[in-house]
Amino acid sequence: MALIVQKYGGTSVGDVDRIRNVADRIKAVRDEGNQVVVVLSARAGVTNELIARAKSLCPEPSERELDQLLAIGEQESIALMAMALHGKSVKAVSYTGAQAGIFTDKVHTKAKIKMVNPKPITRDLSEGKVVIVAGFQGIDEEGQITTLGRGGSDLTAIALAAALKADRCEIYTDVDGVYTSDPRVVKTARKLPEISYDEMLELASSGSKVMQSRSVEFAKKYGVIFEVRSSFNHNTGTLVKEEVAYMEQVVVRGIAADKDQAKVIVSNILDKPGSAAKVFRGLADANVIVDMIVQNVGRHGIANLTFTVPQADTVRAVKALEPVLDAIGGGQVAVHEHIAKLSVVGVGMKTHSGVAATLFQALADVGINIDLISTSEIKISVVVDLDRADEAVRVAHAAFKLDTV
Repeated sequence: MALIVQKYGGTSVGDVDRIRNVADRIKAVRDEGNQVVVVLSARAGVTNELIARAKSLCPEPSERELDQLLAIGEQESIALMAMALHGKSVKAVSYTGAQAGIFTDKVHTKAKIKMVNPKPITRDLSEGKVVIVAGFQGIDEEGQITTLGRGGSDLTAIALAAALKADRCEIYTDVDGVYTSDPRVVKTARKLPEISYDEMLELASSGSKVMQSRSVEFAKKYGVIFEVRSSFNHNTGTLVKEEVAYMEQVVVRGIAADKDQAKVIVSNILDKPGSAAKVFRGLADANVIVDMIVQNVGRHGIANLTFTVPQADTVRAVKALEPVLDAIGGGQVAVHEHIAKLSVVGVGMKTHSGVAATLFQALADVGINIDLISTSEIKISVVVDLDRADEAVRVAHAAFKLDTV
């Protein structure tokens, strides 16, 4: 008998027929003698619909009330799935994040998991029940409902797999696995049989929609090996695991584009020690996630800072910077949203040279200008014009011959 954690995304439970299909898959695994814990997302489109309703009533809704509202989507999914399994004579029980013992910090809409108490789930598993858990949500120490941010159901599944010491963790989506690039943009993209945590983490944080980056980080920390698979077929997916030596033989493993980024320019600030620290401390205190950062060489005592943030955080970033600029002696803030971040990822970069030159030349050959550049040991990211993002992905994919490797 194995303990298996399965997570199904919003498209997998998008309507009654798809819920029945997932219920059949769960029943088949359980009938093989396995214990099964299932994590579900809200039906596709439900979360966006709830957010739209909230903003139609209040342009800047309270984050606490947003969490109260958004948690409804997953609770609908888990109750319907339990009923579907009951209809197939399978004992099942649904849990909210709080009932499943998922405890978080107090940051509404972006909460981090602090602890998982698996005892209630373990008890029901021992009684032969399939346990169905609402993804994306938890509870803080004061009993307040919190949500884990977009893609948070992935994190719920990985955290439960770690806490329960599951034998397998399967992440079911609407794609067959992890590809060298988005197959909707690059028709020749290939599915990868396996990928390292670090590569998956970089791709996830660079715009790949397959996994939430925090869930990959959590999996690496606790050594949770997981497989990304499609819920619409029975094909083998992509295994995400610790890096092994042969992975370095392939220089670049994937290309991703993040079209949800914005560029923030903080100009005319005093060029003195502590100015940048205060700017980024203000952003951190407002829970704004900053990615690429460039500071120009100060002239005549004045400097400029440029960085990227998620588009959803631009209003919060500007508000957070207003008191900071007053405190450091002035400055202006400008936001440019018509950008995309293109990233080239591969653990092979650690032992191979020329990756940056190949990328920059490929973009130059088709006249795509580079705005910002940042690098890590296994990633190179550049900011390009949003209108040419898909073209840039295809050009980079071809330059590194990812359709033939």
